[in-house]
Amino acid sequence: MDQTNKSLKKKYQSLISKIEEANHKYYVLDQPTLTDYQYDLYFQELVEIEKLHPEWIQPNSPTQKVGGEVLDHFEKAKHRTPMLSLQNTFSQEEVLAFHERIKKNLNIEKDITYFCEPKLDGLAIELIYENGTLSGALTRGDGQIGENVLSNIKTIRSLPLQLKTPKPPRLLEVRGEVIIPKKDFENLNTKQQEMGQPTFANPRNAAAGTVRQLDSSIAASRPLDMYCYSFGEYNDLDFQAQDEFFSAITKFQLPTLGVSKKIENINIKQPCFITKDIQEVLQYYKHIHQLRHDLPYDIDGVVVKVNEISLQKSLGQVARSPRWAFAIKFKPEQATTVINDIIVQVGRTGALTPVAIMTPTKVAGVTVSQATLHNQSEIDRKDVRKGDTVVIQRAGDVIPEVVEVLRFKRFASRPHGIH
Repeated sequence: MDQTNKSLKKKYQSLISKIEEANHKYYVLDQPTLTDYQYDLYFQELVEIEKLHPEWIQPNSPTQKVGGEVLDHFEKAKHRTPMLSLQNTFSQEEVLAFHERIKKNLNIEKDITYFCEPKLDGLAIELIYENGTLSGALTRGDGQIGENVLSNIKTIRSLPLQLKTPKPPRLLEVRGEVIIPKKDFENLNTKQQEMGQPTFANPRNAAAGTVRQLDSSIAASRPLDMYCYSFGEYNDLDFQAQDEFFSAITKFQLPTLGVSKKIENINIKQPCFITKDIQEVLQYYKHIHQLRHDLPYDIDGVVVKVNEISLQKSLGQVARSPRWAFAIKFKPEQATTVINDIIVQVGRTGALTPVAIMTPTKVAGVTVSQATLHNQSEIDRKDVRKGDTVVIQRAGDVIPEVVEVLRFKRFASRPHGIH
């Protein structure tokens, strides 16, 4: 290689490092270091060099995150370690019972350290890094076998295609949740409307549908993001607890949620929490429930895990769930309001959907004035009428819907003998 090419290749490698670092600072740390203009200049320069020397293209080049591959189908692959589902609870009593079961199963009296985190409402994905290179990305599937959606996952800018470490592990499987942040979701739906395309019901559906697109250019055009929270198989790494795992992968520039060790320090940047006090676990749930509307992503509860990995292994699993972790789900948030009118909306496909026009009221942190009534049979089943006082909730905390009619309010507001 002559001196000119040596110099150009050095510049090429430098551009990769600069752009990847800028991606990490912008998408993961929310601390942009480059202007959009400067970023675009670097990126274009990288593209031009790769056009001149396609043989230089590296797997970790930022250009490899731009989707363009159209697949006939997704290949299926077996998880080396099953991707389990969590047991769910809604009550304080069940949380305390979980704690007692763990102590009984372990036959120990010492304090148990718990790792608590928001339960992200997205699509679970397992990233597979081999010798530091992202080589696979599996959906949960049935827990044993998932679909390899690597072509779409590679478009997520917050994910490194190559782990940032001089000595990468031979194997590292990292599990996390693919999401679309709230603000990006609103912008996505606005664009869908402008293009005359159907809008998405909620961020989770949008993320899941995008990850399963056979054309990766569609995934590249949508604002997917991901946070990592667990692991499958791995080697050449040494961590003894969940918080140590977080620290290890953060050094590789894999995106994680921040961790607080004091409950008063929990905030949108550090929403995870470590404690040895089961009562603080309950306080954490209440704290995150209050904080949920300020978080930039949708959550539907919190996850509580035994922090020490040796204890996780001792506890094992039951059926398709680990004994060492559970989710405390949020109950759907509801409000009461009055239906002022019922109209019929015509969708782009010609479908007719009845919609309740209501006195504006706040539900799950958002003021709503309309709610879907789904169809005529749903109206008949619930006996919904204009002027009714109704209970509404946000379905999946996104689309408002009428849960029930408060019929006693209907009759109480009318003269005796008239129904």
